[in-house]
Amino acid sequence: MATIYSQKSDRDLVIACQRREQPAFEELVKRHQKTVFALLYQLAPDWHDTSDLAQEVFIRVWRSINNLRNPGAFRSWLTQIVTNLFYDELRKRPRKLPTISMDDNMGDDDTDGGTKDVPDDSSLPDEKVLNAELSTVIREAMLKLPEQFRTSIVLREVEGLSYEEIAVITKTEMGTVKSRIARARLKLQEMLKPYLDRENQDNTPTSSEVSG
Repeated sequence: MATIYSQKSDRDLVIACQRREQPAFEELVKRHQKTVFALLYQLAPDWHDTSDLAQEVFIRVWRSINNLRNPGAFRSWLTQIVTNLFYDELRKRPRKLPTISMDDNMGDDDTDGGTKDVPDDSSLPDEKVLNAELSTVIREAMLKLPEQFRTSIVLREVEGLSYEEIAVITKTEMGTVKSRIARARLKLQEMLKPYLDRENQDNTPTSSEVSG
């Protein structure tokens, strides 16, 4: 029986779950538990109960899966459940970081209905240079971002969601989403610059190496 479900697409598994077929749900959990865990960790790297939160995500999935009208949209629906749980937990927990400091003087609540465009020509460091040390540096830098900025950039860079999807999930104007992501990218680059500069210096050949 398990083999049969392992060969099904996510869409078919969702339909089976809506018929309350437990093995189909177990297969969905098996496929997506690492993704859920990773997303929760990216959103809240300083929380120590990620495993419990991941379990709560799938409890919500099982309870609400009959409400998913488009079974083919399971992945984005799952991301929204994770993000909603994250916001629910934020309301319960004391905040260690400011939540609006990066919004100062940026007009975060756009008066033009979210149509303001923000240049988006910056990018995170090329994945080719990522290694264990740099990954640690990035995690520490992400932890220093206010929650709403970290949420937006994780949904964009890690989950690959569009600005429109992020605006819906975070219940934020699209212009604000763009502003937060642009500012978060710049802030991350600023925090990572000393490390990247040091790496470039370490990798620069000396005159003797060049002449040799």
